[in-house]
Amino acid sequence: MNSETEGTLLAFAVLVLLGLEPVVIKANPVSPFAFASLSAIVASLVLWPLVLLRSQAKEVLERPGEIKKTFLTGLFATAIAYSLFAYGTRLSSAINSAIITRFEVFYSFLISWLLLRERISGRAVLSALALIAGVFLVVTQGERPELLKGDILLLLTPLFWQLGHAVAKKTNYSPLTIAALRNTFGGLLLLVPAVITGFAFTEFALAEGIIIALTQGLWYMAIARINLSKATAILTPAPALTVLISTAVLGEEVTAYHLAGLALITIGTLTISREESEVVK
Repeated sequence: MNSETEGTLLAFAVLVLLGLEPVVIKANPVSPFAFASLSAIVASLVLWPLVLLRSQAKEVLERPGEIKKTFLTGLFATAIAYSLFAYGTRLSSAINSAIITRFEVFYSFLISWLLLRERISGRAVLSALALIAGVFLVVTQGERPELLKGDILLLLTPLFWQLGHAVAKKTNYSPLTIAALRNTFGGLLLLVPAVITGFAFTEFALAEGIIIALTQGLWYMAIARINLSKATAILTPAPALTVLISTAVLGEEVTAYHLAGLALITIGTLTISREESEVVK
């Protein structure tokens, strides 16, 4: 199996995990800061034994200069992004949250082109538009969402995700080490606001921590093999997958908007997954 195929399959595995994640987050009964902080710390506790078993911890001692990059990844992609996401969703709506954060693919294209010098084809851009159109139909059911307070926070959330991913891609550590350090730094940075707003342990945070550990470990393995923009585009249908899971588990009605949206999502995903990862020379 070549690197391109491996990276694509890893990105699809992350897609499935992201589709499951909202079910756990929705059940969270505690402060968003407490939930995010504890989840990140649990994820780091899951990842560090794997790093040690694979003898990858020594790379931190061998290349200590890279630690500041993982700190920035934890700051951007975990501490800041999770805070914006939690409070943006609280001030806005679930529908707006799902739609606005899907603009991550556009941030991905911009950052990949400007910072990582990855080549973005016209077909990839059209595929991303099809993906977002499909997600829009599935989540909004054809209704125009009302602009609410907090939308600007949600708009900034995926920007910080992508800034963190861009730094991670330039970090000379193994994917598991990056993920472990990201969650360690991110969880600790969120600990103070978590204590202030009411720190509490729940089984949902434990489950979320395990999901985070698997998601990030597989994610960094994926972007080490394929373009960041391609990997991000593959993740775009995650909200639609959540709708499908909710339909299967809760018996919610499947509408024509679900079917039309899933058709666009399927076409866009299959098209973007066939893109070859290239760097502009």
